[in-house]
Amino acid sequence: MRAYSSLVGEIDFIETSELIRKPAEAPLTRSKLIPRMLSRVPMPTATTWWEVVSLSAFMVFFILYGVTPYFGGAGMGLVGADEPRYAQIAHEMLEKLNHAHTLREQLSAYVTPYLYGRPWLEKPALYYWRAMLVFRDFGVHDWVARLPSVSFALWLVGLTYLHMRRFRPGGHLDAALITAACVGILGFSRGASTDMQLAAPLSIGLLGWYAWYETKSKFWLFDIYFFTAIATLAKGPVAPFLVLLIVGCFAALRREWWIFWRSLWWPGILLYFAIVLPWFIAVQHQNPTFFQEFFLQHNLERFATNRYQHQQPIWYYLVVVLLATMPWTVIAMRALVDGARKSVVEWRIRHARLGKIDSGKVAESQPGDAFPEFLVLWALIPILFFSLSQSKLPGYILPSLPPITILTGDYLFRSRERGLQRWVLGGHALLVGVVTAAVLLLPWFVSHGTKAMPPLHASLVAGISALSAAVLILLVVARWGIVRLRLATCSVLVVLLLFLYGVGPIFWIPEATASKRTIEMLDRVYSARPLAERIQTIVPPSETVAVFRVRRDMEYGLAFYRNHEVANYDEVGVPPEEHVLVVRVAGRGGVDLRSQAALSEYLEGRHYEPLFSWPDQELVVYLVGSR
Repeated sequence: MRAYSSLVGEIDFIETSELIRKPAEAPLTRSKLIPRMLSRVPMPTATTWWEVVSLSAFMVFFILYGVTPYFGGAGMGLVGADEPRYAQIAHEMLEKLNHAHTLREQLSAYVTPYLYGRPWLEKPALYYWRAMLVFRDFGVHDWVARLPSVSFALWLVGLTYLHMRRFRPGGHLDAALITAACVGILGFSRGASTDMQLAAPLSIGLLGWYAWYETKSKFWLFDIYFFTAIATLAKGPVAPFLVLLIVGCFAALRREWWIFWRSLWWPGILLYFAIVLPWFIAVQHQNPTFFQEFFLQHNLERFATNRYQHQQPIWYYLVVVLLATMPWTVIAMRALVDGARKSVVEWRIRHARLGKIDSGKVAESQPGDAFPEFLVLWALIPILFFSLSQSKLPGYILPSLPPITILTGDYLFRSRERGLQRWVLGGHALLVGVVTAAVLLLPWFVSHGTKAMPPLHASLVAGISALSAAVLILLVVARWGIVRLRLATCSVLVVLLLFLYGVGPIFWIPEATASKRTIEMLDRVYSARPLAERIQTIVPPSETVAVFRVRRDMEYGLAFYRNHEVANYDEVGVPPEEHVLVVRVAGRGGVDLRSQAALSEYLEGRHYEPLFSWPDQELVVYLVGSR
């Protein structure tokens, strides 16, 4: 034993001596350090690569296809009153910037939005700034006006995937794909409007706030303050109000008021006001009526009165949510109910525990199961709040869609082992079939109205296609399980989008002209672009164009495509010079508006003659002689 100890001691002495005599390693150079660091970084697995590739492909297709002339073609002109109006404001601000000679004039061009040379103070300037930048890079086109919403939608879907992968792995790909592939996000991501400018940053900020709640890292608090500031510049004080309401209700529901007070972080507050205040102060300085017009009229009065004629019943947003979550509505509503039920159960357990234990001695609860509660509150609060408003538009509740799609993705992930209930799976397959039939019959109903039934052959084609889509969903789930439900549903949506927008062009691959009939017909019916192009062949943009009894979308659309304000007979009277006049002769259902008789009174003593009719929108175009 003594000999063994002596031997071990000699070995230790020899090793120690060798270590002492060993020369120090040379310092690592940059060429050696970087490869060593990279070797320690875990490489993405094949599954991760497949997720990223599939998400990118579907996300880009759903959000970009049919928007740009390089990918699906810019088949649809600006629609509604807001799209051409907001695009025209950005165009006029860009022209003002291009004619500015000094730094002060350039900064001033970013402050006040202008429409037809007059200040337009209805909305903050975020959309106009972003549209100005893309107009400067790509030119002033209708499809360029939609790129600000497209880019925010891409950010929303991508960051939803990254957040869920970091904090709720498993359902992250489903959540991101469902977000990109629901009707609400698909529609508003293609709109030249402020709705996506509010919803995307607000949603990204709320996801960042919940990351702070779980990790307690102040790094994530920057998200909520930065992105709420961006959302404020998109639509005003409704952004911080919704954030405070959601966070406050979450803190109250969990009886954790420390959440609310610790969220009030002074570096974040300084960041918020540093982003928001400069524009609000500058626009108020340039326009003394800004406070009254923006805050009082377009925020408080819009909420409390029907001044802007957007009144709807109190249940209006229930219908909007059901339509906006298509074709995932059945699963989404089941996931929302499941999340609400879990929230109620946990609230009761927490309430019973707090009733027995002094709340001052209870440690901060673990937030691992709080995510469904947070998402349910986030989804419901905008819906309930705007349901009380006297002015209702579909885009107001766009911030409620991301939490619903995230709940849906998480619900599908948790259902993989036990499977979906039969009525949920069957209902989803049935709804996908109904959506398929509706899209295929859309051109016929747009052309002939909803009162008449489509012909037998069209109904048979739509019915067979709907049945095939539903059976595809059921067969894929039966063979490969719930994990492939997203792929089957998204594949059906890809086919439907190709039907609507046509095939091609895809970069250098030309389009299939015959497949473009549907989108061309929709463009003639809902956009002013084809009519503006027809008028362009008759009179140059500098000549006067007037309208009489047309819808506001046609009036603003003609003004954008001609880059010139049109004269409205009902507002400014009849222009004295020779001009082209666009008259709406029939209303909904072909009701005669008696425009011809009224036009005779307006133009008494003036020569006018019809040039052509535009039956797609019940319009007649006249040439009116000078006085």
